[in-house]
Amino acid sequence: MTGDTGIDPTAPPSGSGCAECDAAGGWWFHLRRCATCGHVGCCDSSPGQHATGHYTSTGHPLVQSFEPGEEWYWDYAANELYESGPALAPPTGHPADQPAPGPAGRVPADWAGALRR
Repeated sequence: MTGDTGIDPTAPPSGSGCAECDAAGGWWFHLRRCATCGHVGCCDSSPGQHATGHYTSTGHPLVQSFEPGEEWYWDYAANELYESGPALAPPTGHPADQPAPGPAGRVPADWAGALRR
């Protein structure tokens, strides 16, 4: 990452799960957190692909994994992975007891077949 990244290390995450999936009663595979505003959205393998949708609608290019123990960033604009970057405001991942896929109780039994590739 170089130059003005637009990262706001003080922006807290919007919640412990994908904001749009939670609102619609949906589910996700993995979570991504916008490094500009803290919006938490689901990954591109998830049915909703809400993290990419957030980038498309806002232009906020950088997301960090919101999976516990993962620190990597993805830059949508550059189509590039960064193994690490600036520390963001806690929490840095969804609750450790929240399963992936998640959330518990909303993931269909045939979830693997619903993943986007």
